[in-house]
Amino acid sequence: MPGLTSAAGVVGFLSEPEPELQVFALKVLNEEIDSLWTEVAGCVGDIEALYEDPSFPERELAALVAAKVYYNLQEYNESMIFALGAGKLFNIDHEGEFEDTIISKCVDTYIALSGTVPASTTNQPPPQLTTAFSSNANGASSISASLASPTTPFSQSTLPSKSLLSRQDSTTTFDPSQQMGGNPTLPGALPASVASQASVQKQLYAIIDELFERCFQGGSYRQVIGIAVEARRLDVLRRAILRASDDEKQQLKGENGSLIRGQDLMEYVLEICMNVVQERGFRNELLRLVLDLLNDIPSPDYFSIAKCIVYLNEHTMASGLLVQLVNKGDPKSTAIAYQIAFDLYDNSTQEFLKRVREELPKAPESTVVPPADSGDRMQEEAPEPKESDQLLKELDDSAGVPAAALEGGQAKKDEAPSPEAQKAFESIRTILSGTKTIELDLEFLFRSNRADMAILNKIRDSVEARNSIYHTAVTLATAFMHAGTTNDSFFRQNLEWLGKAVNWSKFTATAALGVIHRGNLGQGQKLLEPYLPKDQIAGANPSSAYSQGGSLYALGLIYANHETFALDLIRDHFKKATEEVVQHGGALGLGVAGMATGDESIYEDLKSVLYTDSALNGEAVGIAMGLIMLGTGDIKALEDMIQYAHDTQHEKIVRGLALGMALIMYGRQEGADELVNGLLDDPDPILRYGGIQTWALAYCGTGSNKAVRKLLHVAVSDVSDDVRRIAVMSLGFILFRKPSSVPRMVELLSESYNPHVRYGAAMALGISCAGTGLDEAIDLLEPMIKDPTDFVRQGALISLSMIMVQQNEAMNPKVGTIRKTLLKAISDRHEDAMTKFGSAIALGVIDAGGRNCTISLQTQTGNLNMSGIVGMAVFTQYWYWFPLTHFLSLSFTPTAIVGLDQDLEVPSFKFHSATRPSLFDYPPEQEAKHEDAPEKVKTAVLSTTAQAKRRAQKKEKQQRRESMDIDQTPTTPKTTHLDDKMDTDEPAPKTEEGQDAEKVDGEKKDGEAPLESARKRMEKEKVGYQLENMSRVLPAQRKFISFPAEGRYQPVKKPTGGVILLTDSTPSEPKSLMELKAKKAVKPAAAPATLQDRVTEALGQQEAADREHSGAAEAAGVLTAVDEDPEGGEEAEVPREFDYFTDEEGGGQE
Repeated sequence: MPGLTSAAGVVGFLSEPEPELQVFALKVLNEEIDSLWTEVAGCVGDIEALYEDPSFPERELAALVAAKVYYNLQEYNESMIFALGAGKLFNIDHEGEFEDTIISKCVDTYIALSGTVPASTTNQPPPQLTTAFSSNANGASSISASLASPTTPFSQSTLPSKSLLSRQDSTTTFDPSQQMGGNPTLPGALPASVASQASVQKQLYAIIDELFERCFQGGSYRQVIGIAVEARRLDVLRRAILRASDDEKQQLKGENGSLIRGQDLMEYVLEICMNVVQERGFRNELLRLVLDLLNDIPSPDYFSIAKCIVYLNEHTMASGLLVQLVNKGDPKSTAIAYQIAFDLYDNSTQEFLKRVREELPKAPESTVVPPADSGDRMQEEAPEPKESDQLLKELDDSAGVPAAALEGGQAKKDEAPSPEAQKAFESIRTILSGTKTIELDLEFLFRSNRADMAILNKIRDSVEARNSIYHTAVTLATAFMHAGTTNDSFFRQNLEWLGKAVNWSKFTATAALGVIHRGNLGQGQKLLEPYLPKDQIAGANPSSAYSQGGSLYALGLIYANHETFALDLIRDHFKKATEEVVQHGGALGLGVAGMATGDESIYEDLKSVLYTDSALNGEAVGIAMGLIMLGTGDIKALEDMIQYAHDTQHEKIVRGLALGMALIMYGRQEGADELVNGLLDDPDPILRYGGIQTWALAYCGTGSNKAVRKLLHVAVSDVSDDVRRIAVMSLGFILFRKPSSVPRMVELLSESYNPHVRYGAAMALGISCAGTGLDEAIDLLEPMIKDPTDFVRQGALISLSMIMVQQNEAMNPKVGTIRKTLLKAISDRHEDAMTKFGSAIALGVIDAGGRNCTISLQTQTGNLNMSGIVGMAVFTQYWYWFPLTHFLSLSFTPTAIVGLDQDLEVPSFKFHSATRPSLFDYPPEQEAKHEDAPEKVKTAVLSTTAQAKRRAQKKEKQQRRESMDIDQTPTTPKTTHLDDKMDTDEPAPKTEEGQDAEKVDGEKKDGEAPLESARKRMEKEKVGYQLENMSRVLPAQRKFISFPAEGRYQPVKKPTGGVILLTDSTPSEPKSLMELKAKKAVKPAAAPATLQDRVTEALGQQEAADREHSGAAEAAGVLTAVDEDPEGGEEAEVPREFDYFTDEEGGGQE
């Protein structure tokens, strides 16, 4: 039948009384609707009437034609409803634009309809915060609704209406009345007919079930999982995973094979949980479902189980899993238990790890012969119940684990373990305490240190050490460049320069020892003994309070996030201290060492010092209170801090408390909304600043659109430059898991008229793109190096170093140019002090940890790196207080693969990297060029001066002849020759300039040639080489790492960097172990008596000469000396452009 050119005749049949004619017309229109729909649209009401007529025999056909008409009219809701009414005539297997559009609309409607299920109890609002905020604070929903602006980076129109990525507010519960009302202005509103007609809903579910079945048959399980997660249908999610496992079992029936499809899907769900799902309550429900499914598998993926346990903060389940693995008794299970223990340490808080250690089976001696007062001690040492304990108990009760299983696990714990198991439990306790990981990191950084001392010497020689900002800059660069390497030789070799440190510069220099020796658990206290506060000896000069405070800060940095004796030692010094400077350092040390312990007693000690209302130590105490209560969300602590922030008059205290409140809300997500809304409504800009910090830390790494929209709104609307700066900077914390999205988001902000916004954009790029070498970020930062504002240039230089850390020419060709830019900025005499300060820090960061550390805000396994995020957040406060810059070292992560055998020893073996050796090699060291030193420019010699010299020389010769003391061979035979040429004074300089020009041209040609030759050499290099154990392996290199199948040692999991447990295929053969060198190489510090008994400088020098003379003793003597200048005394002026007049300024080259 030829195609119709007009539908007028066929449409007329629709009004005929005979059903046969009507059916004929519908069939013809159904086939030709795409070309005739414009004429049919006018009588769509007749078609709808046929569909609604119960006596009409082809109602489904009428519904299908009406659906196609509405589809062409772009009325997709009506089209979907009639398509659902078409029943079997709507064939989802038919490939076409109409079918695809209706299916997509059905999926969106299914997701929206599933949202009408009442919210679970895990997503209820958090407890109300009793604060000084007004009761009419804006709710999260109203704020997020008011943030629709053209600057919003993600258009909601491009996303499904109820997508997890487009939900404006995750804290508000679902309101079925709004969805059911069919209000088209509401996002995700359902059509009224879908909400009211049960038959339509039934047909919708039938279509979705058919779609799921088609996906199952085609092996597209991930599509079903995606829809189930969007719709919050955990039953569908469970069904998809179980169906995938069953299908795989059928395929492998009768064959020997492992079931990996179900495990892959659960890993996919875990990835969705952490990268897509933004609601914390729903995420926990998903994790519990995955945990149940993993426990049902005969041979489960224990590492995925451990990951779920960490996310859910289930310490009881963690200890039960470790006990279960150890009790199996086979070597591989024990190795897996060790590996899980290492992963737990990397991803958990000190409080969590402490509880896991306590729940592991104890040694038989402690249970057989208990002390007489053990019961009293247990009651005394039992921690007071916290408000978070009830929540943890509820999580334990609802974990989905059968009670019988838990009781069985407890029974196994109560049984006396075998000697082998007891040894394994002791090893696990050592691992969970962090001692083993810290020891291995220290060993790697010590033996692989490639710090370039020439760069530090150039920084030292380029700045004036008498100025405190420059002295602090060199100190920070040294600390970062040698972080964790225990190499403090720069301080030992530059005692004269070190002696110029006064007041807070001395505080920072002493604290730098903590950064350099971070992780040196065995020697940390001994190294700092000369600097620590001591009881005064009669007749002895007291040591500097600044070095004492800095030593407590350094001790905290050495034992950072590691609860040991050092915490009690710092606490004792802190409580005894009377000097504000010592209290300041002690508070910072307490916070760093006791991070996330939640210790109420330490918190009370800090609070008592806070209430003395001292501005100097109040800021440090506020930060320390937040560090101790990190991530706990403690309501009582927040109320105390908010109240005192409103009562005090000191801005420094308010600023410290604001950051402390942000730290307490770390990772709390929607639980922090009420606090943030109250802080943002406060008239004090410092508290609004703290509200933005709270938002950044609460939603760090989530990529939350709600958080991004609020930050962008504040960045362009707040009246305070400080608040706008931190709002832009906080984008880096929210989006560091999606670094490629940050450059396009801050592109316009980086060109803002406001320099504070530009600085925030620069730091946001550095925080989010750290260690990636992302070209888009570098392209935005390069123009900012020449920004007219000094602190913008400072931020750009620091951010460039963060992005370029551990990058070489092969990975990013711009790294060489950026390094030269940093050196040029530090040596430019006309550059501003702030820019030089940033350049010095950048030179230390780009070579962090002896070029063996990267900056990472997430762990090797993809979890949030708590200490790294906290360190970066506090580091950004160097804007107000330079000593806080040391916190950046907490985000330094060693990039190594360290293999351990089942005895936790370091065997000597090799693994394979399928790359060229030069691709991930160290960058070349800085060449020491003597000609770069400033040379004296030859002054022009006047002819009269030259003639006078000649006359004087002739007169001198005449006198020699007359004195009869004739010398036949004059001592300066060439003087006359040179002086004769001074009349013209032109040929010699021309010759030298010509030689210099030729030399420069030759250098250019030679510079280009090595670059080309290096590329050719790289192309000629053989792909693939062997690496020794404990070698430097960059994050981008991990995917190329493999262990030879025929090798003796095999990893228990896919190498992800860090510590990897190995199984030994031939344990009976002797093994070769690597020697640990870090412990042997530590230089002991001087005895305390040498320093405290030094009454005069001469006496101190004499005693030092009589005793063993060491660089450490000299450095200690310099830093502990009492400052001669008062704190408010004048410092050397910052060099300014008009202070320098050189001979070059007459037109010479710079």
